[in-house]
Amino acid sequence: MFDAKKVKNEIVTWIAEYFHNNGSSETKAVIGISGGKDSSVVAALCVSALGKDRVLGVIMPQGDQNDIDVSYDLCKTLDIAWVEINIEEPVRSLLGAAAGAGLKLNNVAVFNTPARIRMAVLYAVSGSVGGRVANTSNLSEDWVGYATKYGDSAGDFSPLSNLTVTEVKAIGRELFLSPKFVDKTPVDGLCGKTDEDNLGFSYAVLDRYIRDGICEDEKARAKINRLHEMNLHKTNPMPKAVLPG
Repeated sequence: MFDAKKVKNEIVTWIAEYFHNNGSSETKAVIGISGGKDSSVVAALCVSALGKDRVLGVIMPQGDQNDIDVSYDLCKTLDIAWVEINIEEPVRSLLGAAAGAGLKLNNVAVFNTPARIRMAVLYAVSGSVGGRVANTSNLSEDWVGYATKYGDSAGDFSPLSNLTVTEVKAIGRELFLSPKFVDKTPVDGLCGKTDEDNLGFSYAVLDRYIRDGICEDEKARAKINRLHEMNLHKTNPMPKAVLPG
């Protein structure tokens, strides 16, 4: 049985120790705030570990974002400072320059570029304030490669990477976060579909398979296995050439 209270306390202690060993008493946690469960839970954990004054939210819409109010509400709920940087122009400029150079842009380029620009923004902000960038990925997404390499999969410290979506939600409830943050339907923010629509199976099915090895749906099990194998390059260390001698 997953003990959300125990795990929450362990992560809070781990974050505090990380910052003790990797910064000063004023070093901030810099977090991209989407208003979804992962960034909300990471932000709340950092507030518990460091105090609200050492947590900085970064809101990064791409043009107009329909659910941007949830990001604002999360920052207000946790009483943390935030900055907003719209990435619409950088994305348009970069993709336009690539197209102008004669490249045919496919969905891989179009959908992953904004995530990588957001991470560049987070590191620009972090460098400006002397912070550390929080990675907000969870185990379920990482397991099937539902993350952008050097985009949302990057960061300096990762509080949730060993927790499934089901477990992240349990931590969020233990932190007394509102259901609008914990249970907000995850949307990729790129093509307008929900995560589960894109994946073709629910997180509940995926989480049960990860933790218990059980998945009665043979089609879903085969797809999970295929995605896991195809995307190991995103989580494995970068291969390095072994030189003789």
